[in-house]
Amino acid sequence: MKKNLWLAAPILLLPALSAQAQSSEFNLICSAQAAWCNMLAVTFEKSQGVKVNMTLKGSGEAIAQIMAERANPKTDLWFGGTGDPHLQAAEQGLTLEYKSPSLPKLHDWAQKQAAQSGYRTVGIYSGPLGFGYNTELIAKKKLPIPRTWADLLKPEYKGEIQSANPSSSGTAYTMIATLVQLMGEEKAFDYLKKLHGNIATYTRSGTGPIKAVARGESTISISFVHDGPGEKAQGFPLETVTPTDGTGAEIGSMSIIKGARNADAAKKFYEWVLTPSAQALGAATLQFQLPSNKETKVDPRVPDFRKIKMIDYDYAKYGQTAERKRLIQRWEKDVNSLPR
Repeated sequence: MKKNLWLAAPILLLPALSAQAQSSEFNLICSAQAAWCNMLAVTFEKSQGVKVNMTLKGSGEAIAQIMAERANPKTDLWFGGTGDPHLQAAEQGLTLEYKSPSLPKLHDWAQKQAAQSGYRTVGIYSGPLGFGYNTELIAKKKLPIPRTWADLLKPEYKGEIQSANPSSSGTAYTMIATLVQLMGEEKAFDYLKKLHGNIATYTRSGTGPIKAVARGESTISISFVHDGPGEKAQGFPLETVTPTDGTGAEIGSMSIIKGARNADAAKKFYEWVLTPSAQALGAATLQFQLPSNKETKVDPRVPDFRKIKMIDYDYAKYGQTAERKRLIQRWEKDVNSLPR
């Protein structure tokens, strides 16, 4: 009898040991800049003792993977990237409903993002869409600095502009959604067709164009302007500008994946990321989005939203799966199929 009890004991302990093992690591998709992602992972591991298995993916690629893994999720948490695909994931029930105790400490736009998603995502930073330009190339080629969306259609900019591809980049989708809200859909797509003739290349990543411009591989980029100061800080001849006729902004978001195998560890990271000390790591790695926690010290290089003409971006509508899919498909059919 004693022998049987002794044999049963390890079996009874297995669930507890398994839960403990699960909480010691988690799988993260990070859709922010690599330096920031790495800093977050390393700092969290050292301070919290939880291992981060991280993969870097643009937001378009990230949601594609999460959708593909729906039946058997391998990802526990998704950090960063534009908010639209996070809202899309929430709409499809791919992410976990979770109300952080830190919500009241966040800016209204971050709280609104959470509420719109049914608390399946949360805003962690925000940054406006605009243009980057290489000051040396602009001067050498005697080109004007673009100040409005219409300026990008000027014939002298042919082959001088880079943008990302909306099929893989949340940045580029934000551009389309911004233009549709600014101009109306028909005029926006007429504009995008004309702009297509001036685009040198479409990159997979939203940060690709501004990096190319900083390094003199292109003259102008359509980018989130918070990506500019970091390139400039590294000595590159780069400046940014936001269009005076109005622009949109991303709300970078964070979501726990529904069915996450390591949900406890993912929630620990989630809560940590919403603290001022963790949010300050963005600026420490030359990332200058506006942090969502109101108590986070804001670097002076973060774009001042009060000085930018912002549209009233409808995150709920343009974060819907059907709307996002429809606009991207229309762009592929009506714009990307055209010769340049």
